[in-house]
Amino acid sequence: MVFLTTKMMQKTALFVTVGGLITSLITTFLPLWKTMNSDLNEVENWYSGLWHTCLYTEEVGIQCKAYDSILGLPMDLQISRVLMSVSVGTGGLAVLAAFPGLEGVDVCVGQPGVKRGLLIFGGVLSWVSGITTLVPVSVVAYTTVVEFWDEGFPDVMPRWEYGEAMFSGWFGGLALLIGGTLFFVAVCMGDFDRRPPSVPNSPQVKHRTQHYLKTEVL
Repeated sequence: MVFLTTKMMQKTALFVTVGGLITSLITTFLPLWKTMNSDLNEVENWYSGLWHTCLYTEEVGIQCKAYDSILGLPMDLQISRVLMSVSVGTGGLAVLAAFPGLEGVDVCVGQPGVKRGLLIFGGVLSWVSGITTLVPVSVVAYTTVVEFWDEGFPDVMPRWEYGEAMFSGWFGGLALLIGGTLFFVAVCMGDFDRRPPSVPNSPQVKHRTQHYLKTEVL
């Protein structure tokens, strides 16, 4: 295909990585990781995130409050805070590392090996960012399911359910993984374009070449 060039693949990888990074960043600060609605009071909706909880009522609107103590948080939220922070940091570094390695960027001009290494480094960081996004979201989703079906809680007690941030986190993590993979594909395409022209290397050609050399010497 004409449009499937190394340069286009590099731009696509950067675009997908930036999209996944922005989605993960928004997911980190959204208070919509878990939602809860009581059957006894349907006008109140509770939302829980990594940094604060929010209460929505029709009369007042949304009121948010930060957690009083980090040590008082459940273990899954503490781990998710750390991993999502690592995800945003590594995702930003992936973009900064891969951008100078793109074709057409006037950085490290005439040094294809350096540009190739920057793209590989950006792809690895994008993978790390994607994994550190998917792990906390999946852990919180697992604990939410376990607590939802816990038979030790009374039936009248409201349960936490999935929020919109869970799905955006999965989407952002997958986008970061795909972006990192596309960086590796772009590197392979660049190596293929820079390969030397093929030289006949059959035994008959080798024998004829040696014969001609001996004839010239004689």
